[in-house]
Amino acid sequence: MNLRSPSTPETANTGLLLFAHGARDPQWARPFEAVADRCAAALGGQRVALAFLEFMTPDLGTAGASLVAAGCTEVDVVPLFLGSGGHVRKDIPVLMARLAAEHPGTQFRLRPAIGEASGVIAAMAAAALDRQPVEVPVK
Repeated sequence: MNLRSPSTPETANTGLLLFAHGARDPQWARPFEAVADRCAAALGGQRVALAFLEFMTPDLGTAGASLVAAGCTEVDVVPLFLGSGGHVRKDIPVLMARLAAEHPGTQFRLRPAIGEASGVIAAMAAAALDRQPVEVPVK
């Protein structure tokens, strides 16, 4: 597990676990890795991990265990999903309960799906209105 940032005494007990869907194509993860890197840079010493629901590793349990092993006693779990569909409403609570049971000394807090944040909605609208053409490679 690659934690994206070393800890400092002020934030040694706090972690951020970004949770994305996953895909078979490894290039699909690039934007999510960039989000994790930016979060780590912005948070300074706070530990940041990226996990996936399926097809990719690590999974939520493995990433959560890594943060716990690194000394985190509080972990915010942020679903990198555009909306609160079945995975967010049904699958993630089950996985969160499992994490809590396996690591009773750590508080795992589920945050809303990232796509519901007003800043994300504004950024998507701005990108949709941007009329700059993008070349899409054809295979």
